[in-house]
Amino acid sequence: MAMTDLLSAEDIKAAVGAFSAAESFNYKKFFEMVGLKKKSPEDVKKVFHILDKDQSGFIEEEELKFVLKGFTPEGRDLSDKETKALLAAGDKDGDGKIGAD
Repeated sequence: MAMTDLLSAEDIKAAVGAFSAAESFNYKKFFEMVGLKKKSPEDVKKVFHILDKDQSGFIEEEELKFVLKGFTPEGRDLSDKETKALLAAGDKDGDGKIGAD
């Protein structure tokens, strides 16, 4: 399954473009721009599984660094600071990874 099976290619392109500058990534705005806020929990889990490159059931810090590329190959890598902020927001139990729930 491709990301564009779940989200609009135009929305993805606009969202990735909006955060193309280093240190500009805002995960709340990004997820809203790509349309995830309007998706069902089932669809959000499908997006999660696309981003979970090693299919471990978790998105680890190393995978988060490439989250924008998970939406489109033209995406940039997140900085360490941006990656850590995204991890902190999604890691509810402090185990260093984000689960699907």
